Amino acid sequence: MSVLDRIPVTAPVEEVVRNLRLNGVDGETKAHALLAEARPLLHPKALYKEAFIEEKGPDWVRVEGFAFRSRVLRANLEKAEKVFAFVLTVGGGLEARASRTGDLLHQFSLETIADLALQAAAGFLENHLKTRFGFETLSSLSPGSLEDWPITEQRPLFDLLGDPAAAVGVKLSDALLMIPRKSVSGLFFPTDESFSSCRLCPRERCPGRRAPFDPAERAKFEDGRPAEHDSGLEI
Repeated sequence: MSVLDRIPVTAPVEEVVRNLRLNGVDGETKAHALLAEARPLLHPKALYKEAFIEEKGPDWVRVEGFAFRSRVLRANLEKAEKVFAFVLTVGGGLEARASRTGDLLHQFSLETIADLALQAAAGFLENHLKTRFGFETLSSLSPGSLEDWPITEQRPLFDLLGDPAAAVGVKLSDALLMIPRKSVSGLFFPTDESFSSCRLCPRERCPGRRAPFDPAERAKFEDGRPAEHDSGLEI
């Protein structure tokens, strides 16, 4: 088990400007002011574990005693011998500040910065794993990101990781949602080619979408057939 507690990330000014649709010099000035408020409240941390796959079934894999059920995950672990279970958070400070403001637009702006910082922290973790373990390409999948791998899979993932609450301050609610909310969990795994799980998700107007929905790709898993490629899935 390893903990990264000094992840040097924040939200880039240009990303804040773009996501909040700020315009001109005044928009950039506002973005800098928001970041100045947000930075002291961001505390990115990650817990991860190198874990070995023990057994593979038609639509499940067993990782060090814990079973994960997903056709999508199983197909993308066809050639894999190990995964990297992880929980990543930017902490609850900025989330708490956003909830206390009486200005809905200001709250939205701070929440957006927290989301951007979480994305940047996820990129840092991915690059750390690539460098440390010598992989050129890693992809990832998170419980609840697809119907095929529901949020109930959070429980075995957290059990595999031991005690994320003690390590990085992230716990599960009774509904299996992460607290703090600005957190992400899942499995990184080596792949020949990176591929986004967004291609399997039909949800429209998703702010986190990274690739267009591909009905043909989704159909491969809905009818029980494995994917015909060796690509992985990433959050």
